[in-house]
Amino acid sequence: MAKTILVIDDDEDILEILNIVFQDSGYEVILSRVGLETEFINVLHPDIVLLDVRIVGSPKTGADICKDLKADARTKHVPVILFSAEHDLHTMATACEADSYIAKPFGIDSLLMQVQKQLS
Repeated sequence: MAKTILVIDDDEDILEILNIVFQDSGYEVILSRVGLETEFINVLHPDIVLLDVRIVGSPKTGADICKDLKADARTKHVPVILFSAEHDLHTMATACEADSYIAKPFGIDSLLMQVQKQLS
């Protein structure tokens, strides 16, 4: 059974590219251009969540969503990878208890390796 990746980013181009890359790698992919509440993410049952830090038009940042996921007993086990061009990404990822982070721009191979590492 294929693992499910939830990708949340407001950039349609990034979502389209990641959708193709992850599907070609055998993953099921769920895409969202807006931040999602923990309750909704729990219903989706992703195996991993990739979150952009800045999500234009969403009331919460990716770091806020990550913090909510890690604070909820139903979703705290789900690996979260933050990705962003923010200069203090490491600090943000640590503060929200993200499992990993990757700086934009990122290489597709590096991202795939991070995802595989978190899913293993």
